[in-house]
Amino acid sequence: MASLVQYGEHLDYTAGSAVAAGEVVVIGSLVSVAPRPIAAGETGVVAIEGVYSIPCASGATGAQGSAINWYATSGVAHATTGTAAGKLAKARLAADTTVHVVLNR
Repeated sequence: MASLVQYGEHLDYTAGSAVAAGEVVVIGSLVSVAPRPIAAGETGVVAIEGVYSIPCASGATGAQGSAINWYATSGVAHATTGTAAGKLAKARLAADTTVHVVLNR
């Protein structure tokens, strides 16, 4: 029988290294954003739902609702490389340096 542990907008996360507020954190195949700093070795909260503006490399385009990944190696959103982050909340233009992402959708 299941019982509610916590609502799914946020998860507890123990940081292996210091995490800055606004930093994108990949936990397995789950992309999240830290709303507040988390010290190394400490447990804090990361958001796994919502619409977030995250960095992307310029040059690519994407339609609203299309899939977008987080490429942790480069620290940018990417259309094909990285961990599935969610869907574009608005269209991505070639000159954009950030994209609005609906996390984990």
